[in-house]
Amino acid sequence: MSPFNFMEKLLDGVEVEWTALGTVSNILRGRRLTKIQLSDSEKFPVFHGGLDPLGYYGQGNRPANTVMIINVGASAGTVGYSVVDFWSSDGCFCIEHNDSLNNRFLYYALIGHQQLLRSRVRVAGIPTLDAIVVEKLQIPIPCPENPKKSLEIQSEIVRILDAFTELTAELTAELTAELTARKKQYHYYRDQLLSFEDGEVEWKTLGEVTLPTSNIRWRDTDRSYRYIDLTSVSRENNTIIETSEITAKNAPSRAQKLVEKDDIIFATTRPTQLRLSLINEEYSGEVASTGYCVLRAKSDVILPKWIYYHLLSSEFGNYVEENQIGAAYPAISDTKVKEFKMPIPYPNDPEKSLAEQASIVTILDKFDALTNSISEGLPREIELRQKQYEHYRDLLLSFSKPEEVGA
Repeated sequence: MSPFNFMEKLLDGVEVEWTALGTVSNILRGRRLTKIQLSDSEKFPVFHGGLDPLGYYGQGNRPANTVMIINVGASAGTVGYSVVDFWSSDGCFCIEHNDSLNNRFLYYALIGHQQLLRSRVRVAGIPTLDAIVVEKLQIPIPCPENPKKSLEIQSEIVRILDAFTELTAELTAELTAELTARKKQYHYYRDQLLSFEDGEVEWKTLGEVTLPTSNIRWRDTDRSYRYIDLTSVSRENNTIIETSEITAKNAPSRAQKLVEKDDIIFATTRPTQLRLSLINEEYSGEVASTGYCVLRAKSDVILPKWIYYHLLSSEFGNYVEENQIGAAYPAISDTKVKEFKMPIPYPNDPEKSLAEQASIVTILDKFDALTNSISEGLPREIELRQKQYEHYRDLLLSFSKPEEVGA
């Protein structure tokens, strides 16, 4: 059944009026509190620039079941809903609507506008969403000539969406719990596969099995590079998720380390956060921050992924804990990283050694795909559940606009 046919059955022939949100509501901006005014022991959550409470305050300025839209910062354009009384700062808009709208119906309708809202955020300086953008959003109101029936229709749509939201949350929680268990199992077997008894292998430091790397020389002022800084690498799946473009004219002082395909980069600043990645072809020849230790494997002795997986091991994690220095901003030096000892199987037979490493790496790759890959395994299933939810949410809110009627 098409979205339009589905909605026609639900609406039973009633008309739908599209109206600007500003004509049926007031867009309220809150008042900022200082950090000294906040306390975890107080009752009312304070929202500013995000859907996670900035802190708690002794009173609220907005009632429960209010729809909000974050208007500043990285989360600008995000739609939220509070089920408790709260304090709204000037970092979020709150929607005070008239009796023609159901709170939750409005929330679901605005969720469908999130992509549009985020695209209208002004990014110069602090990202900011203007109230006029929110006021101009077109909101569907079914059966506007009969307010009682209109609210009944809205309530029915909300009932279905709330039930589906709850079901999706339960399924996602189950899958997430299963994923957590799988990861623990994977970490256990990974550590077992990478553990060897004395005499089975030869232990060599990372410095002995890696090659020297070089820093960039900023001679060509016009060429651009992608810059891999400390926030570029995801801690969730160890991939590079976002880079910035730099040239000799605007490169930060820390943009110095040239990386090549199959290099392993490990963040030595706050190292227990484990920002680690294996450079693929896409980022070969780009520039990384000096906050990374760059490890380039001697290909005749050790496989890059052999190093990569050992840096993910509990043994290396413990080594980092013991050798990092500093309290506020702990770090471990490149020198200390390269003193970590790696097991080399069959050290007197390089060909057999590399074959053994490759065999174990293949097993670990399969484990990794099942637990971390967004294209395989449970992460993919979680993503599909969320897309399914979004599809049905959009289906229930797919009212025909005037220009679509008869199209």
